[in-house]
Amino acid sequence: MAENTKENMTAVPEMKLELVPVPVSDVDRAKAFYEKAGFHLEVDTRPTNTMRVVQFTPPGSACTIVFGTGMGDITAMKPGSVKGLHLGVADINKARSALVQRGMEVGEITDVQGVKYAGFSDPDGNSWLLQEFPPELRQPGQSFYKKEP
Repeated sequence: MAENTKENMTAVPEMKLELVPVPVSDVDRAKAFYEKAGFHLEVDTRPTNTMRVVQFTPPGSACTIVFGTGMGDITAMKPGSVKGLHLGVADINKARSALVQRGMEVGEITDVQGVKYAGFSDPDGNSWLLQEFPPELRQPGQSFYKKEP
């Protein structure tokens, strides 16, 4: 294995996370849940008789989630095994309230040294966290960062 030195390190091109598999046991039930949560349906297709691909994007996100049937290792994952997917929000009270108004069960807001969280889960138990960094803790490159004038 090559030693990691400044001389032999090659610049790595941009790599953008664009798709996260979320294993589910019932595609239609999961689809209804994510629609209820306000995620945007991007794809619902059946390329073959045994394959179905469903993709949703959380509001404002550049990354989608995928679930379905007949997708090899993706659909072989244990339903409910994805935990702690973070959804960065500017205002956790507003985000939580919007989900609750849509009939979603969302946990109470907790504060961990100024960073606030509220969790919810899909019908299989895949868990999501709303996360709000207070403006004074936000860093460049982080969601909702605003450079001081």
